[in-house]
Amino acid sequence: MYLKKLKDLREDNDLYQKDLAKLLNVSQQYYSEYEIGNRTISIDLLLKLADFYNTSTDYILGRTNNKKPYPKREK
Repeated sequence: MYLKKLKDLREDNDLYQKDLAKLLNVSQQYYSEYEIGNRTISIDLLLKLADFYNTSTDYILGRTNNKKPYPKREK
């Protein structure tokens, strides 16, 4: 699955692939494959990126153009 928003978020925050790879504990090449759609991202890593960018997983997946995250549920 091609995740254009993943690259857009990274570039909007002036980050390099190696920065996100370090955050996710993967290699830069591995992370690059998420951005170009050669590798499917796990739910755990998708959630970690959504939290990092303070956005929703739906935004990263291209299901919405609203960057604002959903309200957190109270426990």
